[in-house]
Amino acid sequence: MECEGNYVKAGRRSKEEKKVFRKQLRASHTLLKHEGIRTTRQPTKSLVVANGGLGNGVSREELSAVLREMGAMENLVMPPHKPFAFVTYRCEEDATNAHTRLNGQKLLCAENSVVLYLSYVNSVTHQKAVAETLPQGLVLVEDFVSPEEEAQLLAAVDWSSAHEDVSAQKALKHRRVKHYGFEFRYDNNNVDKDKPLPACLPGECLPVLERCLRDGHINIMPDQLTINQYESGQGIPPHVDTHSAFEDTILSLSLGAKAVMEFRHPDGRVVAVVLPSRSLLVMKGESRYLWTHGITPRKFDLVPACESQSAALASPDVRTQSGLTLSKRGTRTSFTFRKIRHERCRCAFPSACDSQRTTSPSPASPPSLPCCRADAALLEEEYVHRVYDAIASHFSSTRHSPWPHVCQFLNLLAPGSVLADVGCGNGKYLGVNPELVAVGCDRSGALVQICADRGFHAFVSDALSVPLRTASCDACISIAVIHHFSTQERRLAAVRELVRLLKPGGQALVYVWAFEQEYNKQKSKYLKDHNRDSSPTQNSSKKTQEPHGEPDTQRHSYYPAEDKLSVHTNRTAFNSQDLLVPWHLKEGNKQDGKDSSCRLSSRTDPRPGCDSSREATHNPDSKPCSDTSGCSSAPVFHRYYHVFQQGELEQLCSQVAGVKVKSSYHDQGNWCVVLEKDPSLQMI
Repeated sequence: MECEGNYVKAGRRSKEEKKVFRKQLRASHTLLKHEGIRTTRQPTKSLVVANGGLGNGVSREELSAVLREMGAMENLVMPPHKPFAFVTYRCEEDATNAHTRLNGQKLLCAENSVVLYLSYVNSVTHQKAVAETLPQGLVLVEDFVSPEEEAQLLAAVDWSSAHEDVSAQKALKHRRVKHYGFEFRYDNNNVDKDKPLPACLPGECLPVLERCLRDGHINIMPDQLTINQYESGQGIPPHVDTHSAFEDTILSLSLGAKAVMEFRHPDGRVVAVVLPSRSLLVMKGESRYLWTHGITPRKFDLVPACESQSAALASPDVRTQSGLTLSKRGTRTSFTFRKIRHERCRCAFPSACDSQRTTSPSPASPPSLPCCRADAALLEEEYVHRVYDAIASHFSSTRHSPWPHVCQFLNLLAPGSVLADVGCGNGKYLGVNPELVAVGCDRSGALVQICADRGFHAFVSDALSVPLRTASCDACISIAVIHHFSTQERRLAAVRELVRLLKPGGQALVYVWAFEQEYNKQKSKYLKDHNRDSSPTQNSSKKTQEPHGEPDTQRHSYYPAEDKLSVHTNRTAFNSQDLLVPWHLKEGNKQDGKDSSCRLSSRTDPRPGCDSSREATHNPDSKPCSDTSGCSSAPVFHRYYHVFQQGELEQLCSQVAGVKVKSSYHDQGNWCVVLEKDPSLQMI
């Protein structure tokens, strides 16, 4: 790397040197403002390297090689997901040499190039992450098969389409898949146990399974095999293998390139596990039944730099070179062995078990309002995340027409603008303006899969922690998302995350469900549809319906006894701000070969947060059903909502620094704001 000049010496500087110096100062200001990193002009042994972080796609090996050329390097700290790094040299002279020679220099990486800007720091303070233990029941056995066995197993897989009827081969959006023994059905996340496939498990797998029996990993021979092949950048949404479909133990053999699998507990804990080539992952008990597991679609993984035998990505010792680095993905093939279950699951995790979970119109014991962060995460997991995964297909079928005001916002963006749709659902807004670079994310893996099947770019992510670079988006939208967070703290954090993603001057559009479904003497379509579709026989829903006039402010904070959440009656005015809204899952439009008179309408939903409900919508050609006892038994799910009062959304956004409310309005039962990030904020 060539030297361009000394940028800390006094004296005359060239025009290019001055330009680099200005950018270096700008980087220092940004680090202070957004990361709290204070730099100094006085030479020290330690430097902060802006743009030289894992979050910029720079690996430890690439950065270390350049820094070592400048002198005796003592320490390199690369915080996870951050666009900067810290380097400490043994003497101040070497640090000054790096500061002089590397400032403004371009570093060529595997996939891109970055320009480095270095500044002195008095000390390096980096909090080590607490080591995460593996989920209970999870075991990783490295080098379980030999390289020769790996080659034999890979050669046994015929990916040609000639045998699709024998082994149920599929070409999914994010991977190729092949089934043996029984086909796994992705439309209902289950297997047809009465229709075994002609192709049994390949003979090459028997020695591996016999070794699993001998070593005690399983106590019965599997009869179902799913082979997934992932190219670089491909993954699989977070999921729990269906309880009613398979017995307890699940085996996953990783062949080819290594990858990182993320396990997520309902309380929000996440453990990333490195799956080396030729390793065996054994999932039993809690790790199999309760934790979701998935592989995020990306081309690089964050892994330990040293080739240790540790499975979990616990924080390595940052004082050595065994820190985190980036690993480029290659082609990975997984062999997942399972045993078909022929009886109901009776596991110890009924909340996550499809055999034991009940879905009644009113929960026998409604949950309480959360009193701490852990309670909030559990409530949202049970009454938001799991519900959307369960109803994803039906939910998507009711969301086809984008809202006009949202479309107007998107169509006013400049061509080439980067848009992030946080909580994108089925992606109906990702294709509104084809001149945008649009990416979506959603907590529901099932909805993200629908986006992928429609050709949109989307990934699984919590709205509180979106894995996109700070100040990387020209615009963000959050449509009917923030009202699903169950505490003020978490709703505020969701707005802060949107603002973090925006570039200075960027704008965000936020929609939330309004408490006031009647505004300026106009009822929302949500209420009007109830009046239009109701009949005199539907007395049960009208008995609990509140007046449609301006709601009494004393009623806004009303909750049932012991702060239990109330179950809302669909298409009626709200009587509390925190509630459960029923979703009646569509089970089909026919019953016993005849048209059901109590079927769901397939018309476009009147608002972003609305649900389909049998008491609310009926087919125009059928008579309203006053007695649903003869109708098909459709499961009912309950989603948590916090409906916003007038002015509440603006007040929430005003607590976020560096952003202003550009405009606000009421749109068919929703409160909406357009936010603008302070254009004077600087970026690295």
